[in-house]
Amino acid sequence: MSGLYDVTMGPSTRAGNRGPAAAAENRLSLLRAARELFAERGYAVPLSAIARAAGVGQAVLYRHFPRRVDLAFAVFEENFARLDAAASHPGPDAFERLFDLLVEQMVESVGFVELVVGARPAVADYDGDERLAELVTGPLTRAQREGLIAPHVTVDDVALALRMIYGVATTARDAGGRREDASRVRELATAPWRP
Repeated sequence: MSGLYDVTMGPSTRAGNRGPAAAAENRLSLLRAARELFAERGYAVPLSAIARAAGVGQAVLYRHFPRRVDLAFAVFEENFARLDAAASHPGPDAFERLFDLLVEQMVESVGFVELVVGARPAVADYDGDERLAELVTGPLTRAQREGLIAPHVTVDDVALALRMIYGVATTARDAGGRREDASRVRELATAPWRP
């Protein structure tokens, strides 16, 4: 009977499940997998595929993110951290860097952005629009002071240009066309911003 059951092997020696000790690592793995799969396959990707790509079970996914929208907004928060870093750059080109990053995120993760836009009405405390306006204000003001952007350009103008690029990105036929079309619309939308 000793070959069937080894009393020295307890839960701590089993491979795979480290319980609460792995919670932070599991969450990061889920966010990484979700970012990649939302970008590749759109926001309708099965949550089971995200859990599998992260190397965890679906129960772990649901423990961290009870709803699909919770997972999407957690990834969205990571995007905001990258945007915040770009906006905090002290140079006069911070606005250009920030705008380029915003466009890049839209083009690379159009399905994910679509999910966030669609979920806004369902999330009562959504403040993404206000946070984006705050991020843009400082770099835009510095760029205007340096004469890189015309003084008449407002944060609302920037938001409108982003919505135009988003509309083109979501209706593109394929990934290559999406990038090319977004680039053309970016040039058209921002041309009047030049002093």
